[in-house]
Amino acid sequence: MAQIEPAHNRQVNLITLSLIAVVIGTVTGLGAVFLRWLIGVIHNLFFLGQFASGYDANMPTAESPFGAWVILAPVIGGAIVVFLVNRFAPEARGHGVPEVMDAIYFRNGYIRPAVVVIKSLASALSIGSGASVGREGPIIQIGSGIGSVLGRALHLRHWQVITMVAAGAGAGIAATFNTPLGAVMFAIELMLPEFSARTFLPVVLATGAATYVGRLIFGNEPAFLVASYNLPDPFVPLSVDMLPLFAILGVLAGIASWLFVWLLHWLEDRFDAMPYNAYIRNAIGMLFLGVLFYVMMRTTGMYQTAGVGYATIQAILNGGITAAGLLMVLFVAKLLATCISLASGASGGIFSPSLFLGATLGGAFGSTLDAIWPQLGFSPITFALVGMAGLVGGSTGAAMTAIMMIFEMTGDYNITLAAIIAVATAIGTRRTLVVENIYTMKLARRGHHVPRDHRTHMFPIRLATEVMKPVVASVQAADLVRVPATLSDMLPSDMVHVVVAKGRMIVGMALVDKNDFTRAYSPIRTNFGIARENNLLEIILTRMVERGHEFDLVVKGKGVPRPENVLGVVSHAAITASVLHDYEG
Repeated sequence: MAQIEPAHNRQVNLITLSLIAVVIGTVTGLGAVFLRWLIGVIHNLFFLGQFASGYDANMPTAESPFGAWVILAPVIGGAIVVFLVNRFAPEARGHGVPEVMDAIYFRNGYIRPAVVVIKSLASALSIGSGASVGREGPIIQIGSGIGSVLGRALHLRHWQVITMVAAGAGAGIAATFNTPLGAVMFAIELMLPEFSARTFLPVVLATGAATYVGRLIFGNEPAFLVASYNLPDPFVPLSVDMLPLFAILGVLAGIASWLFVWLLHWLEDRFDAMPYNAYIRNAIGMLFLGVLFYVMMRTTGMYQTAGVGYATIQAILNGGITAAGLLMVLFVAKLLATCISLASGASGGIFSPSLFLGATLGGAFGSTLDAIWPQLGFSPITFALVGMAGLVGGSTGAAMTAIMMIFEMTGDYNITLAAIIAVATAIGTRRTLVVENIYTMKLARRGHHVPRDHRTHMFPIRLATEVMKPVVASVQAADLVRVPATLSDMLPSDMVHVVVAKGRMIVGMALVDKNDFTRAYSPIRTNFGIARENNLLEIILTRMVERGHEFDLVVKGKGVPRPENVLGVVSHAAITASVLHDYEG
């Protein structure tokens, strides 16, 4: 494991932190542009034998002039990926988001600079040569790495570095999918341990900057264009008798999400247990992918399971693929292709495959309903959109992200309520089957458990006077007598806090016998700060951490602190008691 650097002592204000976030968002946006350019170059080289960067993932790739030899494209690309990852950055293997979460929760936001470079190359090679992975996972890890490197280079405090890491992750999503609001929700739901103005504003600005860069280069079109379709009468207005259909689709999406999580990690274990080196294991998996997408081309006219799969999603949303049987075949094929890609060592994300799986599952569900009740005019497109939200939400556990991103990626507001029902049902179903989502499962298997729920605690907004232990008197330092503690009288129950002074100057605090203030059971503790009676505990905590104080003395009034004005002491024990009280409440 990479060594974690010691704590930094520098803290910048919110304005400076926000400006740094804008820089991170801009650089991450440019990184997304470079990644897509590199994917295009590699894809054209491996599939078409051309050195060109023009590549629209939403359009089907023409049949390769290499014929059946295109099967070897992912094998060759995979071998290079294994070399890069094993030699320079093992963290770049897989879908990336778990490594970012691990850095946030267990390594103070530390991501090695090498990850940014190697993740770019490895993911471009994996996606471009035909591995069934997405490009959002790489750019999340790349953006997070940029945030980590810049935050550490500026010697920011750990919480500020972590905020920059989350900002980079959100910026990556925003630049990749043109979804600024969904990107903010992604950072909040999955990346930020703390949600407050000091973390929210930098994330918003980073995603905004990345979105601007992405739109400047790629245009302002949504990620997918949805064909016009007529909603059946029961949808307008939405009637209660239609709601169970979305709930049923949500249950199916939840089961599919569980299957995705389980199969991915089951196959990872199977590949890791193979008695071969990493290159041979990868070649076995990549050869399967090559055969699969070549068969798809020969039978359906598209390399359906290769790369990000946007062309297939676009075809479903255009109404070009509606047969329920074919859609389910594509669902199973993509599920196998994605899990085998990641299990055998590819580098890429799971968000795009989740969209593919949701579109095929939802489209098949809608086509089945239309076949059963043709008079109602059910559209497979409607259910494909809802299915996309359900699979993303169910597999990642990010409910608001899934709902918001599907709306932003398609521009279709009509399915919002249906998506809410399906996502909620999908997450509930998946959590019934397996508590961990596809991101946290990998960490849980390492013994690294991250919070699955965000909770707003009340203790940071308690006043100093609510938390402090009272100070009962002021004692001159010269009058104190140190009483050595024995096993029989160590920390007696009748101890009280007193302020220790020299003249009218406060020099510290001591614990004394309540019946004799001169009998001190501890040395004079001098490492303290001053808090005012109306200060919030959040301010006191921040100051204590920044300045390394053991405790703060709470003083009334606004003038120079004097011994007679000290009301109490906020110590580590008092803070702990406040936190426990909050949990009990």
